[in-house]
Amino acid sequence: MTDAPYEFDRLPLIVQFEEAPGFSETYGFAGSQGVVYLEGQLLKPRGRASDGVLLFMHPSSTLNLMPMPAGLARAGHHVLCCASRYAKNDSALIMEKVALDMGAHIRFAKAELGYKNVTLVGWSGGGSLSLFYQSQAENPTITHTPASDPVDLTAAGLTPADAAMFIAAHISRAKTLTEWMDPSVLIEDRPDDRELALDLYDPDNPNQPPYDAAFLDRYRAAQVARNRRITSWVHDTLDELRARDDGEMERGFVVHRTMADPRWLDPAVDPNDRRPKWCFLGEPRTVNVGPVGLARFCTLRSWLSQWSYDESRADGPEGARGISVPFLSVINSADDAAPASHTRLIHQAAASADKTSITIQGANHYYKDQPELMAEAVTACGAWLEERGLG
Repeated sequence: MTDAPYEFDRLPLIVQFEEAPGFSETYGFAGSQGVVYLEGQLLKPRGRASDGVLLFMHPSSTLNLMPMPAGLARAGHHVLCCASRYAKNDSALIMEKVALDMGAHIRFAKAELGYKNVTLVGWSGGGSLSLFYQSQAENPTITHTPASDPVDLTAAGLTPADAAMFIAAHISRAKTLTEWMDPSVLIEDRPDDRELALDLYDPDNPNQPPYDAAFLDRYRAAQVARNRRITSWVHDTLDELRARDDGEMERGFVVHRTMADPRWLDPAVDPNDRRPKWCFLGEPRTVNVGPVGLARFCTLRSWLSQWSYDESRADGPEGARGISVPFLSVINSADDAAPASHTRLIHQAAASADKTSITIQGANHYYKDQPELMAEAVTACGAWLEERGLG
């Protein structure tokens, strides 16, 4: 590696494969005519060949404009940023199909782009996805979604990656949503009917920071209970639609108030160096009711696959227990989205014989206004890769 940063090119890529659609869950041509089209972008340093590539993939984001992929490319690493079929819209997302999409990208990277080694870089929501994928690629077991629709990963020929990195990531979409849900909501379609003692943002709530252990236990239990109530309603609705057999197969719905984690208001809850009364999307009270909260817009099947506390299979610790490749976990100590406790749990669960954990002190989730800390993370990741000959 040279000390001087590399210039790099952004090369657009399209990966496609045939798939027989049951019904269309993505808007437009892609996926509805028997072909799935996936977009990607290769960040290729000029003048530096490599037989290894770092593959970033998130269930619903493209990541190619995030600072970390560009930082790694400037350091001389080849970086492939991959989109699923649900890019920028997770309302109907099925995690089992995202695993198929990741497998298509990995096959393309090896067979078409000629890379010998592929390292999965699980950033944020891509962390649990990467572990879910790798565990299924090493030992596939899933043949159906939680809604009982066929998606056979055992017959998909998923190509395992050669290593995995888990950076500023959480344990799963389902469990993270549950830890962020506002449990004060009493009736799902009447979000203004709330239980005062569980409403973090109501100044009349007698429970104020610092929160005591009894309140936190009650709050966490109420969050799980709300998630399970929605899951029960989803199953009942799917059963009703199937019984009708009138052509209606799916239904969309809104999940109100999903950004109410006590961590954001009380720094003593799962402490790290994060900014108090703030989260990665901004002021928590505002984002709790905003349009971009987790799971705000859903379909029945998508809820079961990606958001259900009990039924989503894309669980980080479970995936970590099923991987054998070299594994690196990176904690950003001031992360305002992915709790440090999540990364520690994943690292402990990882079955890899070769596993390493590092902490970037003071770094927030996106390294916003922290170029020196992003450079520290890039350097640490590069050293780990070089020690293992992974490019």
